[in-house]
Amino acid sequence: MADTTVLDTPTAPPEPPGVRNTLGGALRHSPGRAVTVLVFSIASAVAAVALPAVLGRTVDRLLARSPEAPQQVTLCIVLICVEVGGDSVVALAGGGLTSRSTAWLRRLGTIRLVSAFPHQVAERFAPGDTTTRLTANAAGAAAAPTTVVGAFAALLTPVGALVALALLDWPLALVFAAGLPLLALFLRGFTRTSSDSVSRYQGVQADMAQRLMESLAGARTIAAAGTTRRERDRVLAPLPELDAQGRRMWRVYGQAMASSSILVPLLITAVLAVAGLRLAAGAITVGALLAAARYASLAAGLGAITGQINSLVNSRTAATRVIDLLALPAARSGQRALPEGGPGHLELRQVTVLRSGTPVLRAVDLDVPGGATMALVGRSGSGKSALAAVAGRLRDPDGGHVLLDGVPLTEADPADLRREIGYAFERPHLFGTTIGDALAFGPRTPRAEDIEDAARAAAADQFIERLPHSYAAPLAHTPLSGGELQRLGLARAFSHAGRLLILDDATSSLDSVTEHRVGRALVHHVSPGTRLLVAHRVSSAARADLVAWLDDGRVRAVAPHHALWDDPDYRAVFAAPDTDVEAAG
Repeated sequence: MADTTVLDTPTAPPEPPGVRNTLGGALRHSPGRAVTVLVFSIASAVAAVALPAVLGRTVDRLLARSPEAPQQVTLCIVLICVEVGGDSVVALAGGGLTSRSTAWLRRLGTIRLVSAFPHQVAERFAPGDTTTRLTANAAGAAAAPTTVVGAFAALLTPVGALVALALLDWPLALVFAAGLPLLALFLRGFTRTSSDSVSRYQGVQADMAQRLMESLAGARTIAAAGTTRRERDRVLAPLPELDAQGRRMWRVYGQAMASSSILVPLLITAVLAVAGLRLAAGAITVGALLAAARYASLAAGLGAITGQINSLVNSRTAATRVIDLLALPAARSGQRALPEGGPGHLELRQVTVLRSGTPVLRAVDLDVPGGATMALVGRSGSGKSALAAVAGRLRDPDGGHVLLDGVPLTEADPADLRREIGYAFERPHLFGTTIGDALAFGPRTPRAEDIEDAARAAAADQFIERLPHSYAAPLAHTPLSGGELQRLGLARAFSHAGRLLILDDATSSLDSVTEHRVGRALVHHVSPGTRLLVAHRVSSAARADLVAWLDDGRVRAVAPHHALWDDPDYRAVFAAPDTDVEAAG
């Protein structure tokens, strides 16, 4: 049942926002911290802009031995404390804002991932790419609110300094402003080029993460084949491209910084030269010269805005990748309750399923009577697993409707569906810390005796009881064969069986004797209900009440197994008839 819990999630988030709305949402998610960062950033910037004028006036008062000098010195100390204290608060609150924004984006992305159907996620994102988007990219995007506020403060200080310089002596401001068009040209070119290189860099990172995950998943195969060196080369193959894009990023950044680093000192030097001439002419005081020098340095901070722009480009690019996750369509859910005590009558009406635009099921009509066991039989690619998926609403059909006891699955309460529809898979995944936890995992917590009965029905009790701690054996340290894993998956499904139980090739790794035992237990010892089995063995089809024979995405026939056995095309479906062939025929 663990594999079906993708729909048993918190309420799906609203339709995915754009980049701006997402970054704005991250900012609004922690309004207190956001306001704190903004207020103290402004306070620090205002103090930084006011300080040179006050310092200049203080120097003039001290040179003139004015009685107002002590008050001016005190005011300087207050402004310095405000600037330093404001920067400290911004650093502390900004870290908290980024952390909370990261958690918010990751939670939003996780909810969207688990609210979507599994095939939608698998078709759009590789596992490594998904992990990168939800971790590194979410953290990068979450830094945007703090970076935006920081950029605002970083812009406010030099702009305020330039305005103050103009108020102090407009010719000095005019000298500095003469170089601003060239500085703006540098910043514009940097922003355009940097955005492209950052996007490419993050894409290569995701590709490498996916390759590494594939290698880890197939580690035993790689070791057995002796292809460790080849696999290492495959994983690291994108490294030159990563290196190239990384170098390109830093080259662009370095060029922008170098350009501004050359231009800005020249502007400051020009301002100081003109200020010296103005002082010699008696147009400004010594204090005004000191203030002008400081304002020129602050105004030069326009060049340092390059770093803020670089951070914003990184955050925006990362946000674009996170939004791709948020764009996954959430499964529609209704509120209709399934009829109390329904028999599990399953109906498929004109059901069509597409995979990458190609029909897997083609206008399928199928009626499974309540309480019946129906086997799905067909060659590989005939649509058996797709039919099993839509029957239990692990995906919605691209056309047509699926009904359980008269209720369309898209209108049914998802909680009802998860309680009433059980699944067992060919490769089950177990959740929990112990074997018992894994068997209990599902929409409800079964009693210990029910778990043991389910394990017995799935022929899993024998090897469980041989474990050192039996059902309390730690799952992470218990090696399991493919057959044992399947039996645990069956036991979990049996312990949560409702009115509909779907076994999607869930006995393929069992030997014939165990498979026969499980088949009998399914009929006699598991709670009654409708059974839908994806069958590859003749014995499984023979034990079913009905067989739905699928061929090229269509239902070719529905009848008992013995009625279909005379058809040579039907017999040819079973590539390797097992020991039950004679009895089945």
